[in-house]
Amino acid sequence: MSPSAPPVSGPPPARGIAYRHRVLGLLFLLAMVTYLDRVCISVGGTTIQKELGLSSEHWGWVLGAFSLSYGIFEIPSGVLGDRLGPRRVLTRIVAWWSAFTALTGLVSGFWSLIATRFCFGAGEAGAFPNAAAAIQRWFPPRERAGAQGIVWMASRIGAAISPAVVLWLHAAVGWRTTFVLFGCLGVFWAAAWHFWFRDSPLEKTGVSREEIALIGPCATSAAHGDHNGGGMLKQTHLWWVMLMYFLYSWTGCFFLSWLPTFLENARGFSKADLVAWSWLPFLFGGIANFVGGVASDRLTRKIGLAWGRRGIGLVGLLCTAFFTGAAAFTQDKGWTILFLALGYAGSDFMMPVAWGACLDIGGRHAGFVSGAMNMAGQAAGFLSSVSFGYIVKMTGNNWNAPLLPMVVAAFLAAFCWLRIDASRPLSAPGQ
Repeated sequence: MSPSAPPVSGPPPARGIAYRHRVLGLLFLLAMVTYLDRVCISVGGTTIQKELGLSSEHWGWVLGAFSLSYGIFEIPSGVLGDRLGPRRVLTRIVAWWSAFTALTGLVSGFWSLIATRFCFGAGEAGAFPNAAAAIQRWFPPRERAGAQGIVWMASRIGAAISPAVVLWLHAAVGWRTTFVLFGCLGVFWAAAWHFWFRDSPLEKTGVSREEIALIGPCATSAAHGDHNGGGMLKQTHLWWVMLMYFLYSWTGCFFLSWLPTFLENARGFSKADLVAWSWLPFLFGGIANFVGGVASDRLTRKIGLAWGRRGIGLVGLLCTAFFTGAAAFTQDKGWTILFLALGYAGSDFMMPVAWGACLDIGGRHAGFVSGAMNMAGQAAGFLSSVSFGYIVKMTGNNWNAPLLPMVVAAFLAAFCWLRIDASRPLSAPGQ
């Protein structure tokens, strides 16, 4: 063995599916389960509201409680992943949120539901930053946006199948038992992840020397120790990323929280209509995630990292602004769901480059950087979820009114990309 060759122990290189793609397979399942659990409450929103006697304003606080705690704990969970590695941290995250998904089925009223959803958000915080950290350690830079696109595509598949699965389970066993069953899914995933995954390819028996060489220097990284996160937050570049994601999330969180309720109240969708059509935005979004990630990786190889990420972000978010505005000014059911689907596809076309840029500029602190970005996004998710119900009330039950701030936010988010340069890494103070 040459002095420069990476030390690898274990049996000869395994044939078949590359180990980094097996890691991606587990992250694919993680994203699906995450969004099945997350969208479960919005799909059953009107049923739960009626049984617990909740108003639209109360429901906004229920949805916002998740985003609030999720945002508060994003950076700590991301930093913990940088220090301890995503194996241990993701195991803890998924086990925690699965428990509180199940406990949602035991709530008795407004305050117990608020408390449970707050704890659910605190537990789930850091899931995607730690998934991003796993991708950063297992994938070469030229494949990372594509890998992120596949992970986010999986989340949209979970959201797309959620209406049919959730409404069927509600009819079969009731909404309370549905939450218990969904909570069990995460437990199985956490066990598989803990026993199979390793934080570094060098720690995983069977990974070939060729694959480790392809992954590059990040393959040698496991836990990274302490770093000055506060110092990194002083860098203007990171704040542009956070502002972009805050503005994007003002629109994006609508689809994960208020969409079914909006369709029922603003366009007269029945439960059967929801099963038939509410999956369409997530189908479009899943496809857009995959296409956006692959397109960004190809553009990066041709025109460089800065515009390979920036161009996708600009185009996607401008499409979101246009089609969300179109949805606000039509009353037709079919056109509404189509315009919303195209708007969501635009934002999801941008999604993998946002998370890919966190890996590009964050390097070995990818968990911290992606956690900071997602914290900003969850702050917007909290504000938009809570304000939605109040805007409807203040405008005389006008369900189209909350869409207009979403249009403005998506337009401004697009232009934030002009200040984001993924080819310029953040520097950790003291390095």
